[in-house]
Amino acid sequence: MHIVLYEPEIPYNTGNIGRTCVLTGAALHLIRPLGFSLSEGQIRRAGLDYWHLVDLRVWDSWKDFLSANPGISLWYATTKTKNKYTDVRYQADDYIMFGPESRGIPEEILRAAPSRCVTIPMIPMGRSLNLSNSAAVILYEALRQLNFPL
Repeated sequence: MHIVLYEPEIPYNTGNIGRTCVLTGAALHLIRPLGFSLSEGQIRRAGLDYWHLVDLRVWDSWKDFLSANPGISLWYATTKTKNKYTDVRYQADDYIMFGPESRGIPEEILRAAPSRCVTIPMIPMGRSLNLSNSAAVILYEALRQLNFPL
């Protein structure tokens, strides 16, 4: 499995997601620009002593990411769809992408593949769940469907 963070802004979230990736065997892809430096202590503290074990791949742009990964199975986590994350069938090498904390995945990316958009249902009072929680929820559903091949 692969987790993709498009222009992440908060180092603590990225560190937490990195730790989750290590403990599930998932690769972590970061698409620049980042809202922090990868050398910041905050990201390492959030990832605890796991950060050096993250299968980390950093891309300079969305275009570079797509060019280097043609034909991938990519899911887009967003609040802008009715498709539940539990209603799709994940495969072992799928990519699950999350947008920046303040604005989510850009509309033009979502509009290009509406059937690949998934959401975590929640009551309407909040805007969205925390990014690291969302990544864990969807990643673990994918792993559950695959019978936890850890």
